[in-house]
Amino acid sequence: MDRRTFIGGVASALLAAPRTAQAQRSAIPVVGFLSSAQPAPYTPFVVAFRQGLNEAGYVEGKDVAIEFRWAEGHYDRLPTLASDLGRRQVAVLVAIGGNAPVLAAKTATSTIPIVFLSGGDPVKAGIVASLNRPGGNVTGVNVIFTALVPKDLEFLHQLVPKAAKISALVNPNYPDVELQRRELQEAATVIKQQIHVVSAGRERDIDAAFTTFVRQKTDALLVANDPFFLSRRDQIVALAARHTIPAIYSERQYTVAGGLMSYGPSLTDAFHRGGMYAGKILKGAKPADLPVEQPTKFELVINLKTAKALGLTIPQSLLQRADQVIDP
Repeated sequence: MDRRTFIGGVASALLAAPRTAQAQRSAIPVVGFLSSAQPAPYTPFVVAFRQGLNEAGYVEGKDVAIEFRWAEGHYDRLPTLASDLGRRQVAVLVAIGGNAPVLAAKTATSTIPIVFLSGGDPVKAGIVASLNRPGGNVTGVNVIFTALVPKDLEFLHQLVPKAAKISALVNPNYPDVELQRRELQEAATVIKQQIHVVSAGRERDIDAAFTTFVRQKTDALLVANDPFFLSRRDQIVALAARHTIPAIYSERQYTVAGGLMSYGPSLTDAFHRGGMYAGKILKGAKPADLPVEQPTKFELVINLKTAKALGLTIPQSLLQRADQVIDP
């Protein structure tokens, strides 16, 4: 072999190597991960999702790849992000963070299997025909946050029984906000209490909302479930502390960040189950044959340090009911 032939052969091998590696990567299935939230608050949940995939037999980078798309609280970005994943022909499209991502995914594709994790009502939203027989190309985990509003208000009422004014913070951009409003009003009627609902869809709106709470002398606050609020949890928790307003939240991350109390399903468990569902579909299961799951684990978390700072004594009934008591 002469020198020119040798150099040409080496060059051809070097050029072929990236193509070979790319072909190997493309040979493994790709899971599209679409979320309405920001990535940072969801880091532990993504870990749980990967664990679910692992238990189903898929390890990221080895047996499966994951393409992430984060709308970062901008719901209007979801259709474009969903269409992008649809064009990439992912093997499974996982839609996270309310009904909006899965509705965007359904619009983007009628053939790619979709696994959703949503706190809204998937039947009322037209996402599935029923929980037991979802039909079509969609199934998932219904986290049922909104349906827990009455329980949230009950806990808040136990904590601050003499509250003359209870307020709620909702995001007007959240697709299920009207359902949240109805649940809030109905739950307030049950405890014979009026509730004042304030909207905040942007960061500066949250500051303005707390100005309103202070002006109206809010005695207790319920922060509704919303991915945008979760991404701004430090801001919300700090404002509640500054203005000494007892508040209940939908997820334990608020309470870990210094919030007073949270009640809701275990998102770690829900994401784990979502990963297992994605794995089942990668193995050939059809979404129409997989019933929509609902949470079996609910967490009441209480922060005693925050309670002391607010001058509150937590009733023994709540402490006994709590799944976790944070007492630094």
